Amino acid sequence: MNYLAHILLSGTNPDVMIGNFIADSIKGSKYDTYPLGIQKGILLHRQIDSTTDAHPAFRKSTKRLHKNYGHYSGIIVDIFYDHFLAKNWSEFSDIPLADYIQSFYKLLRDNFDILPENIQKMAPIMMDGNWLLNYADLDGIDRVLAGMNRRTKNRSGMDTAGQELKEFYTLFEADFKLVMNDLQTLSKDFLSS
Repeated sequence: MNYLAHILLSGTNPDVMIGNFIADSIKGSKYDTYPLGIQKGILLHRQIDSTTDAHPAFRKSTKRLHKNYGHYSGIIVDIFYDHFLAKNWSEFSDIPLADYIQSFYKLLRDNFDILPENIQKMAPIMMDGNWLLNYADLDGIDRVLAGMNRRTKNRSGMDTAGQELKEFYTLFEADFKLVMNDLQTLSKDFLSS
C-alpha cells in the first residue's frame, strides 16, 4: 500500500496518521524516540507492509508485473492500489476525498517540525503537486510513475507501467479489494489493542 492507504488505515488519531506516513523513514528501533501515538503509527505501517507483501492477492498483482519491472513490481502495485482506493473512496470514507486530503496536508504543515528531514523535503512537493488526489485518475498515476522512474535514474522503467494497469485493470482492482478488506480488519484490531 502507498501513502493514501496508509493514512486511511490509521483511523482518526492524528499522531497515528503522522507515524504511519513517516514510517518508511524510521529505521529499526529509532521509532522509540517519538511520542507514543506516532510510535503506534510507525508500528502499524510495518504491520500493513508485512501483511500486504505476504498477501496472496498482492502477490498475484506483482506477478503480473515482475517480468517487466522485477523488484520494482511491489512499488508499482502499491501505487496502483492507491489509485483504486482513491477511485472507490466513497466505499471507505464518508469524508470527500479532496477534503480528507486537504485535512491531512494541514496536519503535515501543523506538525512539520517533527517530520524526518527527508519527509520535510518531500512533503511540500507532494502537497504542491497534490499527489494524493492525483491518484484518482490514470493520468495522475502516469505522472507518479514517471516521477518514480526519474528517482531510479530511469532504471526501473516504471514510467510505462500504466499500460499494464490499463490492460489488467479489473484484475488489479479485484486484488486490491481483497487486500484492502484484510488490511481494514488488521488495522482496526491493531488500533483497538
